[in-house]
Amino acid sequence: MKVNFNKNPDGLVPAIIQDAITKNVLMLGYMNEEALQKTRETQKVTFYSRSKQRLWTKGEESGNFLKLVDLKVDCDHDTLLISVHPLGPTCHTGTDTCWGENNDQTFGFLSKLEEIITSRQENKEDEKSYVASLFRKGINKIAQKVGEEAVETVIEAKDDNDELFLNESADLLFHLLILLKAKGFGLRDVVSVLEKRH
Repeated sequence: MKVNFNKNPDGLVPAIIQDAITKNVLMLGYMNEEALQKTRETQKVTFYSRSKQRLWTKGEESGNFLKLVDLKVDCDHDTLLISVHPLGPTCHTGTDTCWGENNDQTFGFLSKLEEIITSRQENKEDEKSYVASLFRKGINKIAQKVGEEAVETVIEAKDDNDELFLNESADLLFHLLILLKAKGFGLRDVVSVLEKRH
């Protein structure tokens, strides 16, 4: 990995810090060649502090280290992307990120869908909502729908119509999300089980 430290007169390159699991950006720091070398040697992210004018290992005072997972350099060889496992909050203010955001794992549109399902569960009396009607009918009806959609998915898997198979798969996943919510769980809980098995 070749990094061009000579592009800037101060010999520093930006280092974007990203959580290796959630993929959230946690902070931005700067590294010189010595900081990069120390990061590799110690497996703890070390920056060059422009204010202190010295090397600075993130967590050296707080104990909230950034454990190195992976290093990448961009196409111009002047910016680093560093994947880490954060040991505690990243920001000096005590937040997970330097933008004040929680470092939560999300699953794109599926997380948005979980939010909608939660909203329907909280407003069970909404007569226009199919999801609210399932929550009103209770766990047995929701579980029954998951079973029906699972059977329909299996039937379509044996045929050659990909569109029908994908639609039934979507129905199955949708109803499974509702069942998980009805039981007090979410995708994150299922992913946790899969990670432990892995």
